[in-house]
Amino acid sequence: MSNSVSNKTFTDAVVSYDDVLAAADVLRGQVINTPCRHSRVLSRITGADVWLKFENFQFTASFKERGALNKIASLTPAEAAAGVAAMSAGNHAQGVAYHATRLGIKSVIVMPKNTPFTKVKNTRELGGEVILHGETLAESQAFLESELIGKRGMTLVHPYDDARIIAGQGTIALEMLAAVPELDTLVIPIGGGGLISGMAIAAHGIKPDLRVVGVESAGYPSAYAALQGDLNLVKGGQTIAEGIAVRNIGKLTIEIIREHVAELMRVDEAPIERAVGLLATIEKVIAEGAGATGLAALLSDPARFAGRKVGLVICGGNIDSRLLASVLLRQLVHESRLVSLTIDIEDRPGFLARVAGSVGESGGNIVQVHHERLHASTHAKNASLELLIEVQDEGHADQIIAELQKAGFVVRRGVGGMEFD
Repeated sequence: MSNSVSNKTFTDAVVSYDDVLAAADVLRGQVINTPCRHSRVLSRITGADVWLKFENFQFTASFKERGALNKIASLTPAEAAAGVAAMSAGNHAQGVAYHATRLGIKSVIVMPKNTPFTKVKNTRELGGEVILHGETLAESQAFLESELIGKRGMTLVHPYDDARIIAGQGTIALEMLAAVPELDTLVIPIGGGGLISGMAIAAHGIKPDLRVVGVESAGYPSAYAALQGDLNLVKGGQTIAEGIAVRNIGKLTIEIIREHVAELMRVDEAPIERAVGLLATIEKVIAEGAGATGLAALLSDPARFAGRKVGLVICGGNIDSRLLASVLLRQLVHESRLVSLTIDIEDRPGFLARVAGSVGESGGNIVQVHHERLHASTHAKNASLELLIEVQDEGHADQIIAELQKAGFVVRRGVGGMEFD
């Protein structure tokens, strides 16, 4: 999609700029006005003038607190007494549980049965009652609507398709443009559409010609599919950006996206992984996959943003520690800072020491070694060493290989059980 928003009058029948301003009054002092900082290194890498809004610094490490609190704060006394209900497998659950408990309101969160235990545990620790029901969020929602809303009269706090949720998320753009008025582009992740809808309304209330770009996971382009009228475009599958892996865009949010969003981009897994790694190594912050998709968009198509003043929202930091470790190791492999080598040796004393000595003299660091004697293709008097070596860069790896070959060893790159990619 590529429609211009310059000199356009926005109608906002569902959520207005004034609604976002009202939400800001509600949230003031109850959520963090998170930092919005310039990144010199990411600006150099991408060719854009990059500013980062660190919503991963919220108490629950996600922007979801904003919309949840704005909705919960609007309850009548009777509604508050009955409590709130939500369906979520992650950040929204924690935002609802935290602010409901803080305000003395009961919350019940319905989560799919396969929700990671850590997310269930975190939600319970924040005061929410967790019910595990169904295999998908759609099944969780059906249970919520019949049992909690229909029978117990609880109020639904929807993850994205609610006017007060949208307005609450929009307060992020108010803060960004107050901190950096010269921003001319916002690049915003899209899952169900609540974040981009609220931020676009707020941004265009301040700067009508500001360019809003939405970013979706390649497997879950729910907004793009809805605008194209072809829901089969949402293929699904595994993604590191599970926070925006939403099959169906909101009914309210799609209309706001249609009016306010200039472009939609779809990003693959590789740039999302790279973005998570860069944020960790350069900015020293932890971002989940969804939180890094804005940066992934710049990495995927830097020419589209070259020379522009771009605001990115690091919208969440709740990434599984094992997944983060895997991403960072894979990043080292992709940058040729970890290399896998297989070296043929004679199976007698001293050869392992000779290999290790050669690597060490070349400045490499052996991280892992496996001595393999049982390959069917290996002579009974021979063996192979499978090494994982830390190096400075590709040139350093080539130097180590050359030194090993000079010492008489047969070396193969990226062969054996320790190959990463």
